[in-house]
Formats: sequence, structure tokens, C-alpha cells
Amino acid sequence: MSLSNSQKKYLRGLTHHIDPVVMVADKGLSENVMAEIEQALEHHELIKVKLRGEREDRKAWIQQIAEATGAELVHQIGQVACYYRRNPKKPKVALPA
Repeated sequence: MSLSNSQKKYLRGLTHHIDPVVMVADKGLSENVMAEIEQALEHHELIKVKLRGEREDRKAWIQQIAEATGAELVHQIGQVACYYRRNPKKPKVALPA
């Protein structure tokens, strides 16, 4: 799944009003953290993740989350990254064409 620029722009607008649902801290991407991210993506489709660590660590974590979950990185600013993965059974976010 790949999002167009207009779809990413639309999703970025939606992320302004949501709070981070998962926080990645010193211990990095443990199995429990990845399970929480998976569950949040299934339930919400569009999530915000707070990444507390060094810049290189955050960059690696952002990439790992996208690869492991199959979610699309909507955008990343500082210590916050936003991901979108459509729920095939119960879609909640209607994307523009």
C-alpha cells in the first residue's frame, strides 16, 4: 500500500488532534511494544507513536515499525511518528482519491 501526497496531507491533518498511543523508550522496540503498535493500528488505523531516544535510534525504530507492521509512515516530526494502516474488515478513515 502506498499513499499519494494528497492522502498523506489529509492524514497529517487528522493526526494533529490525536495523542500518542504508544511510547518507545530506553529499551527500544521490544515484543510488547510491537504488539501494542499492532493492536493500536488494528483498532485506530491512524496512530501517533512517541519515540524517546537518540536521533539514530529513532530513525532505525521508525523504519523497523513500518517494515514489521506493514504500516505507511505518514510523517515524522522530532520524537513523534505517525503511521497509517487500513483495516480491511472495518475501515475507519475514509481516504480521498
